[in-house]
Amino acid sequence: MMLPHPIPYQGSKRKLAPTIAKYIPRRTTRLFEPFAGSAAMTIYVAFYGLAHEFVVGDSLKPMVDLLRRMVENPKPTADRYREIWEGQTRDNCAYFNEIRNRYNEQQDPLDLLYLICRCVKNAVRFNGNGRFTQSVDKRRLGMHPDKMQSAVIGVSRILRGRIEFRCGDWMETTVDATPSDFVYMDPPYLGTSIGRDKRYHQQILLDELVEGLWHLRNRCVPFALSYDGMTGEREYGPPLPCELGLVRLLLHAGTSSQSTLSGRNEQTIESLYVTPDLAQPVEGVLRLKSEQTELCV
Repeated sequence: MMLPHPIPYQGSKRKLAPTIAKYIPRRTTRLFEPFAGSAAMTIYVAFYGLAHEFVVGDSLKPMVDLLRRMVENPKPTADRYREIWEGQTRDNCAYFNEIRNRYNEQQDPLDLLYLICRCVKNAVRFNGNGRFTQSVDKRRLGMHPDKMQSAVIGVSRILRGRIEFRCGDWMETTVDATPSDFVYMDPPYLGTSIGRDKRYHQQILLDELVEGLWHLRNRCVPFALSYDGMTGEREYGPPLPCELGLVRLLLHAGTSSQSTLSGRNEQTIESLYVTPDLAQPVEGVLRLKSEQTELCV
């Protein structure tokens, strides 16, 4: 079975998962992913058997419900996606807008899945009221139902009976994490969750994030955090305070899809912060000791 990937979310850590997973301690009991989105890290870690149990959380309830349905009821979930997908045509943009309006009113998880698959570059956008605003991608129809069914069944196969779903604030959904667990966090970057380019339904303030990280540090919970970064010469968010005692890694995330939309060819560099007990050099990572930073090459 190939690694399943049913939710093609822009910003997903699917491509970076192999590098990030190198920092997961052996004999990890549970993997927590409180900013789940497409749950790319959970799926990767489950597929390769790097943790025994999983806790997935998100503040966007339809996303949590969607992941739960995929794991617990894969066939009806895939069938419903097929039904929505088959109602469209390439030239009928009005259908996408109808589904978008319906999702914004009813918050149906399968409508959200269709919107993610069919919207421009899978680049989800919300307005200040939390309504899905991204437009349809006229060049394609989104993931084919046969491929979706295979991916959904694959996710269910590797996670069913081993995962707990939680909806709410990330500090609440990780409150019972222990030193034998591992927490992977991929919160909205400060520069992409406020202002005109609002890519997420909810923002997280830097002070709130730092407070939560202190709680994890005080409880000796090992964790990794994807947070700030840069595309071209634009930086997203300031570095985290040195007082947290974290080690910052710089990961090359490839060409920016958002820049491509704007006719630019720019590379994206993302920061990964890890607790110091995890920051041993691993294959594919070059340590720059003079800057106390690590750069993935």
